[in-house]
Amino acid sequence: MAGSTPHPHYDPENSRRPEDLYVSPPPWDIGRPQSAFLDLAHAGAIKGRVLDVGCGTGEHALMAAGLGLDATGVDLATNALHTAENKARDRGRKARFLRHDARQLADLGEQFDTVLDCGLFHIFDGDDRAAYVDCLRSVVPLGGRYFMLGFSDREPTQWGRVRKLTRDEIEAAFSDGWRIDSIEPAAIDITTTPDGIQAWLVALTRI
Repeated sequence: MAGSTPHPHYDPENSRRPEDLYVSPPPWDIGRPQSAFLDLAHAGAIKGRVLDVGCGTGEHALMAAGLGLDATGVDLATNALHTAENKARDRGRKARFLRHDARQLADLGEQFDTVLDCGLFHIFDGDDRAAYVDCLRSVVPLGGRYFMLGFSDREPTQWGRVRKLTRDEIEAAFSDGWRIDSIEPAAIDITTTPDGIQAWLVALTRI
């Protein structure tokens, strides 16, 4: 999840390494899954092989593993991935964590029934956004689901250069090969304010 600086997958105006974002816990690293994704899990919406893209320290992959699902997390921040692996060991959960660029998911040569994205999509624009969506199409089979939590244009505060998403741009990005099941107001939980950040919870089905 991107906070006061862009997500470790992509930092076009900042030379910091991905690992720099996790030298100390960032606000989005809350030590548990996001409430919106927990609700999806409780509703039985997360199924099959699960990919947590931009996984950070792995809470959503570990949530999926706790459901007995085949879970993989990908990120570019090596120290965050090490933390995720340690969590998996300490909690007795089996999950795989890979250092991999989300714009090159097709290179994994795998498919996933459910993709979870907390705070990644909203840091992309232009060619990077198009590349990411193309890769999502390549790794999600027909009928597979993509769930995304991203900053909303309803959020009054500005977090660095993180982009605030409108419904129109979400719909435009996923107009080819996806059915938009819902775009609902939600919140991204963070450690620095009890109200979190205004977000969109997006549910898509691959068609």
